[in-house]
Amino acid sequence: MVWVPLRTTRTDHRALLCAPTTRSTTMSLEWLMDWSWSLDGLRDFIATGIQSFRDCDATALAAVACLLVLFVWYCYHVGREQPRAYASVNALMQSAEVNGVQNGYVYCHSPECVRCTHHDGLNQKLYHNLQEYAKRYSWSGMGRIHKGIREQGRYLNSRPSIQKPEVFFLPDLPTMPYFSRDAQKHDVELLERNFQTILCEFETLYKAFSNCSLPQGWKMNSTPSGEWFTFYLVNQGMCVPRNCRRCPRTYRLLGSLRTCIGNNVFGNACISVLSPGTVIAEHYGPTNIRIRCHLGLKTPSNCELVVGGEPQCWAEGRCLLFDDSFLHTAFHEGPPEEGPRVVFMVDLWHPNVAAAERQALDFIFAPGR
Repeated sequence: MVWVPLRTTRTDHRALLCAPTTRSTTMSLEWLMDWSWSLDGLRDFIATGIQSFRDCDATALAAVACLLVLFVWYCYHVGREQPRAYASVNALMQSAEVNGVQNGYVYCHSPECVRCTHHDGLNQKLYHNLQEYAKRYSWSGMGRIHKGIREQGRYLNSRPSIQKPEVFFLPDLPTMPYFSRDAQKHDVELLERNFQTILCEFETLYKAFSNCSLPQGWKMNSTPSGEWFTFYLVNQGMCVPRNCRRCPRTYRLLGSLRTCIGNNVFGNACISVLSPGTVIAEHYGPTNIRIRCHLGLKTPSNCELVVGGEPQCWAEGRCLLFDDSFLHTAFHEGPPEEGPRVVFMVDLWHPNVAAAERQALDFIFAPGR
C-alpha cells in the first residue's frame, strides 16, 4: 500500500515533475497532504515518470550514454594496465627457484643483461626499456632518468676517476663517499635492533667452514691476497631460495626494510666474510642510485673500508653507509687469532631517488631484461 493523491490527475503528476524549482517546496507539502493508500496510484506515478523520461531530449540522452560507455571503458583500461606489483623481497623466492642457481649463488644467463654485459648498444637498450615503461604507464617524473640515459656515455666518460659507476649514472644526485645514518634512518635502526638475530644465524652458517671444502651456498671472490667469502640471500635482484631458508629470520627482516632494493639487478643482500690478511682490489660499483649498507657483525682490529680515499672502520652492531660507485677497497690486516671480519651487506635506495623513479628503474633494470 502506498500514498496516492485524491485530487490530482495524470496531467497533474506531469505538471508536478516539470514545476519550477521555486514552487517545489510548497507543492511538495500540498502533494503529501493529499496522498492516500492505493496501488493504482503507484502505477500511475511510475507511468508518469517513464513518460517524462521519454519526453526528454534524445540528443542529450545519447550524449550521456556515450559518456557512460567511455567511462566504463576507461575504468577497464586503467585497471588492466595498472603497473605490475613489483614483488617484494619475500615474493622473489618463488620465481628464483626456476633460475640458474649454482652453489647457492645466482648466475645471470642472459647475454643481454644490462648489469653484466658492456657493449655499445647498452644505451639504446636502456632507452628502449624506458620507452616501454612510459608507454605502459607515464613519462611523468622520468626527466632525470631520460636525461641520464640520453647522455650516459658523456656522464661516464667525464666523471672524475674517484667516482665512475660501471653501468648507470643518474645525474643530479648528491655525491659523497659516505652517508649519515639519517639517510635511511628507519632501515638502519631496524637492522641494528636485529643485530643479534643476524649474528646468530651467521654463526650457525659459519660452523660449516670446519672442513676444507667450500660450504654449500657460499661464494669465493677473487682477491689479490687472502680469502673473501659471500653468502647471498639476494643477488642482483634475484632471491637465492636455498640460502634464504637457512637464514629465515634474516630473510624475513629484508621484507621489513622500506628502502631495500630487491627488484632490480642493482639489489643485493649477503653476509660478507674477510679472512685475516685479505685485501679487496680497488673497484667501482655499477651505479649511484643505491647506498650500500654494512652492518658490522664481527669487527677485529686493523680492518678498514676506504671509499673515495676516505678510510672508515666498522663497528659491531652499527651500520656504515657508503656510495660504492666511488672507488673503494677493504682489507683485514688483523691477527689470525682475532678471526674474520664479517658484515651483513644490503643495498638501499639513494634517498634522493624519487618513488616514481624507483618504479621505473625497477622496470628498466629488471633481472634478465
